[in-house]
Amino acid sequence: MAHLLVVESWVGSMSRLLPRAIQEGGHSFTFLTRDLHHYLRTAPEGAAHPLLGARDVVTADTNDPDSLLPFVERLHEVLGFDGVLTSCDYYLQTAALAAERLGLPAPDAEAVRNACRKDATRLVLDEAGVPGPRFAVHEEWAELAAAARDIGYPLVVKPVDLCAGMFVRRVDDEAQLAAVVRAMGDFPVNARGQRRAPAVLLEELMDGPEVSVETVSHAGAVQVVGVTDKSVGGAPAFVETGHMFPAALPAAEAEDVVGTALDALKALGLTEGGVAHTEIKLTSAGPRVVEVNPRPAGNRITELVRHVTGVDLVAAFVDVSLGRAPDLRRTDTGLRSAAIGFLVPQTTGTLAALDGTGLRTRPDVLEAELAEPGRQVRATGSNNDYLGHVMVGDTGGTGARERVEGLLAELRSGMVIR
Repeated sequence: MAHLLVVESWVGSMSRLLPRAIQEGGHSFTFLTRDLHHYLRTAPEGAAHPLLGARDVVTADTNDPDSLLPFVERLHEVLGFDGVLTSCDYYLQTAALAAERLGLPAPDAEAVRNACRKDATRLVLDEAGVPGPRFAVHEEWAELAAAARDIGYPLVVKPVDLCAGMFVRRVDDEAQLAAVVRAMGDFPVNARGQRRAPAVLLEELMDGPEVSVETVSHAGAVQVVGVTDKSVGGAPAFVETGHMFPAALPAAEAEDVVGTALDALKALGLTEGGVAHTEIKLTSAGPRVVEVNPRPAGNRITELVRHVTGVDLVAAFVDVSLGRAPDLRRTDTGLRSAAIGFLVPQTTGTLAALDGTGLRTRPDVLEAELAEPGRQVRATGSNNDYLGHVMVGDTGGTGARERVEGLLAELRSGMVIR
């Protein structure tokens, strides 16, 4: 049995999936956090939060690596760790630094940092010749405005250090650009209390649909598990409204997508001890990298993969964090595709009605989770505003996406927000 140090976590499904994978692997974990209540607030009513299944819960300032790393070293002397990991983007580099400090398996900390910072990713990939959009990074308004004119509207504006699509917007003119930049400036600290970088990333607006490549790296080799498609809505925001695995792509196009993702991982140095979720745009000029996430995919994509292939990417994440070869053998699950769709609010108010009666009894429904009436909602601006999700499987082919979109349409027709 191995003992892992988990440094913070996302509060959504990964806060349940990661503890489950650790325990199902026969391991234990210590949970290190600066604010345990950040997680306890999200626990299901009447149930203990899965993170409380930790062997130990330790409080420390996880936002200060200079003090945290010596503390983790002392903690290691007492508790003894075999691996360090986190599911939360804001602590991926911290976990890699901690593992490095303890001499434990981990991806290169600088590579993780470059993947987590959208501006650094762009610079590294551009230097390596990996295809992406035209871009510019600036802090001052005059430079941003000039760069936007040079790239040309419409374009995409992004903060360099936030997640879940927060403040990522399409802008069509300078007035819209100024409004988004002001909104970013009014959000100087992220949800974990970390001060944000003032830099703003401008990117050429890329055409075409978006997919992601799910990979696992171990012993210098990157193994591709598959390609997932993505539905996006909420314009001018870019909100993920659904996914299907596997993506319904022609073989040649899938090969190009995978090749681009592998080139990006190699350029960043993410070929050792990690799981990655690389997002790619299928533009008219060929695949272009959107971003590289050096951790398992969110939005329950890992569960789509597991339902179709039997491969558990979260368990693989645990294995490679321990320096062990992951089990990526596929099994016949009976499903040929699985898709998830998210219920996205279009207006702000109070959820008065949302009826999912009978949804869970349908044979093709794998999961269904819906918000309860009375919840305060807002017109969505990021992936943090969902009112629930439905997941379905298809035994015959790649029809799961069409099925889930039909179910979401039924739910929306009966949803009332006042």
